[in-house]
Amino acid sequence: MERDARWRSGSGARPPRWVRVADDRMPADTAYKLACEGTALLWRGDHHGARQLLAALGRRVDRKQPKPGAGPRETFHRYRQARSRRTRVLGMLLVPLETTPDGRYEVPLRRAPDVDAACTAAWGPARPGDGPALVALRELLGVLSAHEWRRTGVPVDALGGDRVHPHHGVFSPVRGEYVDLVARAPLPGDPGSLTAFDIGTGTGVLAVVLARRGVGRVVATDAAERALACAEENVRRLGAAETVRVCGADLYPPGSGPAHPADVVVCNPPWVPAKPASELEQAVYDPGSRMLRGFLDGLAPRLAPGGEGWLILSDLAEHLGLRSRAELCGWIEAAGLRVVDRLDTRPAHARASDPDDPLHAARAAEVTSLWRLASR
Repeated sequence: MERDARWRSGSGARPPRWVRVADDRMPADTAYKLACEGTALLWRGDHHGARQLLAALGRRVDRKQPKPGAGPRETFHRYRQARSRRTRVLGMLLVPLETTPDGRYEVPLRRAPDVDAACTAAWGPARPGDGPALVALRELLGVLSAHEWRRTGVPVDALGGDRVHPHHGVFSPVRGEYVDLVARAPLPGDPGSLTAFDIGTGTGVLAVVLARRGVGRVVATDAAERALACAEENVRRLGAAETVRVCGADLYPPGSGPAHPADVVVCNPPWVPAKPASELEQAVYDPGSRMLRGFLDGLAPRLAPGGEGWLILSDLAEHLGLRSRAELCGWIEAAGLRVVDRLDTRPAHARASDPDDPLHAARAAEVTSLWRLASR
């Protein structure tokens, strides 16, 4: 019997061509074979059983690790292909998502959690007339996890342990080393008299760090609506609303330039020049280094006399053979800039010390730097 349902995907995944009903009686090997062949599984059993099956599918996918390439660049591309396959296979396990008559999201499975608040935060309010929908269980679990991150927040050492609350689709500042660099870099003058720009603010964490350091005025920009809402909430929550103004912009604040310069311009662009596969990956992958080069090319005309641009960048792309140090230095020089100093730190995240990670060699050598740049 054929039935219609809307396809729900915040990540932009395409709806599957074939769907088969599954429940707790389906063996994991059968489910894995169907998922690999492109047949999605609409779960009608117990919600906890769906989570167990998803974990079983993940174990089967992970048995086939990507082989090392001839060099770091090829190894990276094989790694991304393997991650893409993993996402595709695990995305084949679907659960129903319904809208109740009183306008709430609901998963009509036994022992399913209350998903209304998380789905509303990620996708907006449910509409009673929307009818049934299908969503990948993996994506729904991501929505629930993101909502928990937003509820509890992420403690930030540079803010004295105060918490930043990331929204769904906004990169969380769990890697604190880049925040610490901004907290300890020397300011080019008396803080209270300085104006700072935070380009691509995300959660707003760096803008708040600058405000806590006494910078008199901070303008934080981002192109994503989710990030703007997230930054505004965190700025208010952390008591920096009188100092920090959040505004929408692709890079630099509207009207900024020689007539309205900044003393400090901070930018933490995506570190790896590759195509993102999801909204969240836009914080990590920057095709053609577009944001990095845009920041550099527009910096000199927007710096006040004696001002500095602070570029926060990991050298992971260099270790992967995706960008060379000579290229980066060439872009800096071509933009009419010079390097005043560089502050370096080593990442402390778990994958940097995991020998089983396919990119272990690059991650183990990674250094995150704050480049202090000035006009030539």
